[in-house]
Amino acid sequence: RSKSVKIARLQNRRSMEEQLAKEPHVAQELAALQRLLSDHPIVQEFQEIQARALQNQGLLELEEALKQAQKEIVQFEHYDKPEAKKAAEQRYASLTNEYEQHPLVVAYRQALLQADELLQYVTTEIQKKMNKAIEEDETNASKN
Repeated sequence: RSKSVKIARLQNRRSMEEQLAKEPHVAQELAALQRLLSDHPIVQEFQEIQARALQNQGLLELEEALKQAQKEIVQFEHYDKPEAKKAAEQRYASLTNEYEQHPLVVAYRQALLQADELLQYVTTEIQKKMNKAIEEDETNASKN
């Protein structure tokens, strides 16, 4: 199911790119909007925090420990070792808590939320203006 969703999204994206290629003015405006957004302080802050998180050795090691704990849980389940599985689950819960409380993870999530809110705002404003323009065109067309 998820593979078919990904394929549909990819096909939709290609279709949009083909449409933009036919309308260079729209493509230019989209590129300008992308530049404006990428230069926005909220997006800049998100990208900086994301880069720091991706390069943080402690977080990388914690992520590896989480993956290992997940594997152990599956293995202990498979080999019917309930006590070992329970210990691995406790270790996983402890590591998850440590990861979620890490200052970079907290900052990353906050910055991601702010960036998402910015994008939602921009999207909503574009939709409003497009809807208004369509309504005005329909009103003008019905008058003619």
